This record gives sequence, structure tokens and C-alpha cells, in this order.
Amino acid sequence: MSLDTTAPEVAFAVNIVRKSAQMAQRVLSGMALINLTKSDFSPVTVSDFALQAITSKALLETFPNEPLVAEEVSDELRRNAGVLDAVLQFVRKELPDATEDDVCGWIDRGAGDPAPRCWVMDPIDGTKGYLRGGQYAVALALLQDGQVQMGVFGCPNLGEGCVPDSCGVGMLVVAVRGQGAWQTLLQDENAPFDPMRVSDCADPAAARLLRSVEAGHTNVSQIDRLVEAMSISAEPVIMDSMAKYAVLGAGNGDLLVRLLSDRQPDYREKIWDQAAGSIIVEEAGGRITDLSGKGLDFSQGRTLARNRGILATNGALHDAALETLAKVGAA
Repeated sequence: MSLDTTAPEVAFAVNIVRKSAQMAQRVLSGMALINLTKSDFSPVTVSDFALQAITSKALLETFPNEPLVAEEVSDELRRNAGVLDAVLQFVRKELPDATEDDVCGWIDRGAGDPAPRCWVMDPIDGTKGYLRGGQYAVALALLQDGQVQMGVFGCPNLGEGCVPDSCGVGMLVVAVRGQGAWQTLLQDENAPFDPMRVSDCADPAAARLLRSVEAGHTNVSQIDRLVEAMSISAEPVIMDSMAKYAVLGAGNGDLLVRLLSDRQPDYREKIWDQAAGSIIVEEAGGRITDLSGKGLDFSQGRTLARNRGILATNGALHDAALETLAKVGAA
């Protein structure tokens, strides 16, 4: 099995995710970070908007008939002249002739519903990790008829081999359906792509659980009950963002779960939060479902409306985890 990096879709995604992840680093290191607060009270950075605008423009030029579905919209950006100006400055480093209206228009191309064939982007997943110097990911996926065909991550703070090291060299991860999952160095365009494979851990007690830094993303008490019921004794891997899927796919973690928070019992995952990560796990040999064991259904618009929560494992632990989730009342 090998990765065809010459395929137009793969070449495009690798190039734009690599470029976007490098830009995110430049924004952060340049101290040019300005925060907004969206209606859900999550921070939005200059990087979120700039990366989505640049990707949208590149997609329009390369695959003009394939829409983008993405997280950000320009409404609040238009109401904050200082942030809009900062976003414009960074976009102009790539697109010198861009105007404010251009930038907002490119961002808003991501506001529609998925088409039979479309691209899905989260420009900065793990915004709080990004702000604190932890893990974050630039995520891009290609959907065809409701199925993820390709997923690409740019993870600037992962260590070589997708080790969760905040001082890591940075990794780029690609998965294409039927072609496996692959990792390479983010900063070195000439570095080879190496295959990824999940761990072979089948003992729940030894399972390394990937846990979020932010408690609000899940149901902490139910996760604690899951750990106790599965007799998990290994130290958890605590980190931000979808970069967890890269760590799982590379065999550096064994299990992750997104339960429903008591504060949002009816919450459904956004497709841009799961599309790229799901195919990375699957193509690396793992398994990903919702909490009841159903496959993730990406055909229902901008959310996984038919799925409750997320369970991703190395495969060997999946059935045991599903059984335990049902026992602790989390399924």
C-alpha cells in the first residue's frame, strides 16, 4: 500500500494544509493575535479567519465546482474593524490584492450545507490549545456522497512520529480511503511519508486514554466511571484538539471518547470536528463509531445528526469500550 501524492486532491490538500499550519505559527509567533468571542463563547483568532479565507480562495481556483463547508463566518469579523484589518494583513502575505470584501466573501463560502462532493475544514481545531502553546490542528477533509474520502491534519506541535510533545517538530498527516494513513514532517516538503498504524493493545487496564484539557468538551464524571469500570490503570494522554486522532493513529494512544456534556445533552458533533480524524483512525487500522456503536453518518448536513458522541479506538479495545459505556449509562 502506498500514498499517491500526485493525485490532484491529495496534492492540493497537502499543500494548503501545510501552508495554513505554517501561517498559524507565524501569526502566533508574531504576537499578532486578537481574540473575539463567538456566540458559543469560544475564542476566535486571526488565524481561524485568515486560514479559512486562503483555503477557500485556493479551492475556488483549483476545484471551482466543489464547495467548502467550514466553521467560521464573517458576521462578527465585519463588526470588528481591528480584527478584520489584522486578518487582511495576513491574507495579503499570500494574496497581495485581497480586499476586505474578498476576505469576508471567501470566508462565507464555507457557510453552506454539504454538497454530494465537498471539502470540510476546521481552520484551527483546539483554539485554546493554540493560545496556550498546546496541541492544535488544521483539518481538511474531502467528502463524497456522505463518506469521507480523504483527511489531512497539520499539527505544528506534535513530535516526530506523532508524539504529543508541545515542543515537537510538527507533523502532517494524510489518510486516503483505501491508501492507508501516512505521516511526514510538517516543515520539510522533501521528507518521506511513513505509514501509520494503531497500537495492538488489547488489555483495557493498559489502555492509554486520550483526554481533553478542556473539561467542558465532555462528561468528566462519566469518563471517570468508564476508566474505573474498564480497570484502566495506564496514565492518560492529556492534550487538546483533533490532534488526538493523529496520536491514536500512530499508536501513541489507544482510546478516546467524546461523551455528551450534562450542559449540552442534545449536542451533535459538527462534521468539520470529526471528518478528517475519522478517516485517519480508520485507515490506520482503528475503529470509530458513536457511543452506541453506529458508524458516523456524514450525510446529514453540517452535523452528525444521527450520532451521539464519539468513540475511537485501536479496534482491539472497541467492543469492550462500547459494552462498558452502556454499563455506565453513557451510550
